[in-house]
Amino acid sequence: MKLTKLLFISAVVSSSLLANVTVKTDALIEEAKKSGLVAIPDNDTELLKLTDPKGTLSPEKVELGKKLYFEPRLSKSAIISCNTCHNLGLGGVDGVPAAVGHMWTPNPHHLNSPTVYNAVFFSAQFWDGRSPHLEDQAQGPMQAAPEMAAPKSLVEERINSMPEYVEAFKKAYGKDVKVDFETITSTIGIFERTLVTPSRFDDFLNGKEDALSEAEKEGLKTFMAKGCTSCHTGIALGGTMQPFEVAAKYKFGNIGDFKGDANGMVKTPTLRNITETAPYFHNGAIWSLAEAVKEMGSIQLGIKISDEEAAKIVTFFNALEGRKPTISYPQLPKSTEKTPKPDFK
Repeated sequence: MKLTKLLFISAVVSSSLLANVTVKTDALIEEAKKSGLVAIPDNDTELLKLTDPKGTLSPEKVELGKKLYFEPRLSKSAIISCNTCHNLGLGGVDGVPAAVGHMWTPNPHHLNSPTVYNAVFFSAQFWDGRSPHLEDQAQGPMQAAPEMAAPKSLVEERINSMPEYVEAFKKAYGKDVKVDFETITSTIGIFERTLVTPSRFDDFLNGKEDALSEAEKEGLKTFMAKGCTSCHTGIALGGTMQPFEVAAKYKFGNIGDFKGDANGMVKTPTLRNITETAPYFHNGAIWSLAEAVKEMGSIQLGIKISDEEAAKIVTFFNALEGRKPTISYPQLPKSTEKTPKPDFK
């Protein structure tokens, strides 16, 4: 009798504790949503509404875009591809402070290469937000002298000189397609729209209460309590234009000459996969993620974030490491006698 009573009391206590944890977890999910944090949908139909609102994606276009993304012959030297600076095996970045381009030229403004993963969710592209979407963004680096250094005419001539590419464009767009610079670059953008990385954080917001560890939940609480969601919000946890150096000056602001757009606004980096995309800030001057968190607290929020608080936030960032799409390196079409030769000048 005593054993039965003891087991009953134990079951009641356990049930009560479990209910309390569930309530707290539900409250944290609700708080996160109220803070403006948005999950990547776990439903393919809903996700496509975000990544492909105009219905431009097709298997043929995506596969062609992937080949072009890895295609070094789109550069003047024929050795630099989109993947050179936005390496899909390295979190979508190159892992160096300033991008290196044609003739080993470092970016003249000492700008760091942002990740291409989840860039489809950004409201603007480039650090100064000058490009509205991925298809337009792809045109910039290809023509920029310190990057791929390839004029439109060279890009068009290279691609049209390879029959396999011409046939691939016809298959993707129809036999009357004009394989011009805009079509080539927009096809790369179409592929980039598929580079979405749902994470355990998304699972958590989508209702999987045990997707985060207790330490990660504590980090999320700290992240929100410190006001980080004032900029790092939405589905990308960033990707919008925000004022920079709101409360103080960035201690490495003298590295490079970048000052943002005409209004001093800078695109907020996404925090998705942030643990994989060091170094940090627009000029890649900080390698420690904890140091980057503390620096942001100072210059953007005007507060001091302690080592302990920074460590909690970084722990939460681990939950933002996403599941990457499986991408096999493509076999590219062979050059022909008509293909313009590499140019290193």
